[in-house]
Amino acid sequence: MNINNYLKRINISGIIKPDIANLRILHRNHLFNIPFENLDIHLNIKIRLELQYLEEKIINGYRGGYCYELNGLFYNLLKNLGYNVKMISARVSNNSGGFGEEFDHLAIVAESDGLWLADVGFGDSFIEPLEIKLNEVQKDPNGFYRISEVKGTDYLSLQKSSDGLIFKDEYIFTLKEREWNEFEEMNNYHQTSPDSPFTQKQLCTIANENGRITLTDRNLTVTEGNEKKIIDVKDKEDFNKKLFEHFGIKL
Repeated sequence: MNINNYLKRINISGIIKPDIANLRILHRNHLFNIPFENLDIHLNIKIRLELQYLEEKIINGYRGGYCYELNGLFYNLLKNLGYNVKMISARVSNNSGGFGEEFDHLAIVAESDGLWLADVGFGDSFIEPLEIKLNEVQKDPNGFYRISEVKGTDYLSLQKSSDGLIFKDEYIFTLKEREWNEFEEMNNYHQTSPDSPFTQKQLCTIANENGRITLTDRNLTVTEGNEKKIIDVKDKEDFNKKLFEHFGIKL
């Protein structure tokens, strides 16, 4: 991995000390500079969990990706910078009381004066890493979060709230270390199954200091603070125009 190119891609210069202060900077800058997107799926381009391939696509090609790609790359960056990190498996909430299969989502745990949950591949999620302290409400630029035990299991639950009072499950996870190749089956599922949310519509979204910009087949949503502006996408040509204008991506 070319660390300097990666750091340049996320607007950071120089090799930095592997501590929690810099982890926050790396995490935030990653989310502000590399979008979460599933465009290759709709171009019938296979998503490969290979470091060199993804480095060329995302770092050198100025594209984005989804969890297996983004967190896989970020894990390797952190490891190369000297962080003690591991990949973990998470199961995403389906908003009806259930969760996806094991390896439904890839996230990262970093150890630096405590344990921290890092995740630059979950779309509209926390901007800074969260300390893995049970039942402690943590305020983030994107809302309130807490991590709780799931009774009778080895799972922990990542929960989000807009007001710090009512929390909903985002995903459940364990601290068991996983290997990148263990996610291959679910990676294939999410890019081929009609039941996967990623095959149902094109998506490109990125956070910024003021909020978030999200583009789908149907509309462009620009969120700034509490204000949200939604603009219709007319057709494929309009989608590609907005994709380049707001994300700098030309397909």
